[in-house]
Amino acid sequence: MKYTKLGNTGLDVSRLCLGCMSYGASDQGTHPWSLDEETSRGFIRQALDAGINFFDTANVYSAGTSEEYVGRALKDMANRDEVVIATKVRGKMRDGANGQGLSRKAIMTEVDHSLRRLGTDYIDLYQIHRFDPRTPIEETVEALHDVVKAGKVRYVGASSMWAWQFAKMLFVAEQNGWTKFVSMQNHYNLLNREEEREMMPLCADQNIGVIPWSPMARGKLTRAWDTTTNRTETDAFGQTLYDTSESDRVIVDAVGAVADGRGVPRAQVALAWMLSKSYVTSPIVGATKPEHLDDAVAALELELTDDEIASLEDPYTPHPVVGFA
Repeated sequence: MKYTKLGNTGLDVSRLCLGCMSYGASDQGTHPWSLDEETSRGFIRQALDAGINFFDTANVYSAGTSEEYVGRALKDMANRDEVVIATKVRGKMRDGANGQGLSRKAIMTEVDHSLRRLGTDYIDLYQIHRFDPRTPIEETVEALHDVVKAGKVRYVGASSMWAWQFAKMLFVAEQNGWTKFVSMQNHYNLLNREEEREMMPLCADQNIGVIPWSPMARGKLTRAWDTTTNRTETDAFGQTLYDTSESDRVIVDAVGAVADGRGVPRAQVALAWMLSKSYVTSPIVGATKPEHLDDAVAALELELTDDEIASLEDPYTPHPVVGFA
């Protein structure tokens, strides 16, 4: 495994982050494809054995049961001081006027619930799970600063939003001497590269760690164009992210061509392309089959040629920005 610093910090994270959205009770929340706890533990064990020390979840995943599964597994299998646990806040956790969002009340309440579910005294990376236009930025950023100063959180990060919104949040933190954001978890892959226009340059300029979600485009980059899975048929959010444009089909075919030429699975090619980008710190990879992690680790050693990269990138056409909701 390879390791790198997370943005402008001294924190070492593995070049791959295990995304834990697929681990949780399938009858809770909106992820009917989620794996049960015993099955989930096998993938967390596999990740640890591969040298991955970075694990990402969210309070809203499977109504909190993802945090519970991850917390128990890491407590049993890892040295807490050696792993980096990331979770998120903003999504709806319960009915009621204050059951979601980024108000001071919501953040102060939800950080304690996440700590309880994870079974830990602190969260390494606490991320806002999208922008909250209904709460003043100053209120959100100061509350995040306060949970850091209280020792409940080590670093704070953000997830998908417009670059101007993130820039404003960075400015507010700087202006008031509050804890700065160290990472951006955004939607980025070969089928949607819109973040290259504004967000990636902003993060590079400010030395913000980039930990993209959905690097495999919900699996579309790992298989033939017309292939479907149980998840693609039941993932309501995923169905809003990708269209059926001809340019996307051409890119998927290009991934297949490079993979065939190299004699490797398509997933390795798609991830190797992302890892070639200097502004990408640690892609968030999901794993519901052992080969998912095997391919991710192998991609760390796969260096694409300039011609191969061009064949993957040249067919791209502009897409709507999606994933901010």
